[in-house]
Amino acid sequence: MPVLNIAAIQTSPVPGDLDATFERFESQVRTVVAMRPHLDLVVVPELLLAAPKAMLEPDPDFDERAATTVPGPLTDRLSRLARELKIWLVPGSLVERSGKHLYNTAIAINPDGEIVAKYRKIFPWRPYETLEPGSEFTTFDIPGVARIGLAICYDGSFPEVARQLAWLGADVIIQPTLTTTRDREMELVMARANAFANQVFVVNLNASDPAGVGDSVLVDPEGTVMQRAGAGEETLFGVLDIERVAIVRKYGTHGINRPWDELESKCNGLAFPMYGGARMLPPVFRGGTADTLEEPAAEEQDPRFDADPADRVSHSDEEAAVRVHG
Repeated sequence: MPVLNIAAIQTSPVPGDLDATFERFESQVRTVVAMRPHLDLVVVPELLLAAPKAMLEPDPDFDERAATTVPGPLTDRLSRLARELKIWLVPGSLVERSGKHLYNTAIAINPDGEIVAKYRKIFPWRPYETLEPGSEFTTFDIPGVARIGLAICYDGSFPEVARQLAWLGADVIIQPTLTTTRDREMELVMARANAFANQVFVVNLNASDPAGVGDSVLVDPEGTVMQRAGAGEETLFGVLDIERVAIVRKYGTHGINRPWDELESKCNGLAFPMYGGARMLPPVFRGGTADTLEEPAAEEQDPRFDADPADRVSHSDEEAAVRVHG
């Protein structure tokens, strides 16, 4: 029976101090591993190692101060830690420098210290977050255990992200978060909805007070909250029975609802106007590939979708820049 043992550390940085924040993070990771030697994976909040200051405290140099290449000196330190402790590590997210661009990037490191996945946040929290958006969905495999999908904070407000990760075969969505505002309650609604609608585990990990408002959650594939943190520092230890994902998808949420069966039955038959008339492919976890979609006959195609979607809508200069950089 595949089981994923995780530790989600709800914690905060030392504001503005990268070195002190890393030392604190490293100590916390070592502590949870010592407490639970059988741990498979440790995750911490979004941008923890970037050591952001409080939301209302001016921090004009944040991006440049925190920026790092991937791989680079910071990821080398993280790789050594994962290799020494023999754990999978998702160290929140980093400010990644790539050429002239800066991204909010989550990485996954395996117990051999190798970076096996990199995900750039697709939906930065505009207008407050000025880092550039990514354009690719990311999953990685823990061999013999589970496929993990990566999302970051505001991504959870867009159901398309969780649906795409689940379609790609994710059993668990890990979502490092840094929320300082009272809309956290709505994020928890979305965490449950994304788990319920896609029949996956969701690990939504926020920063603790004073950096964030806490309320981290582990949600099961039926949308039920397994654990919920308070506002302060704490660790959610979870034992995720990955087989439950397949069981819930086969027999239905609460033995009733089988949304993937419904979706799969519509493959090639239902066009989505908001996606330019695109049709859904069979899910990867059920053997679907990009080759399984048949092109609609010419007489079935809607002429409204002949043009480039970007040409049909007017955009401000700022929005256009987002599209180009994405």
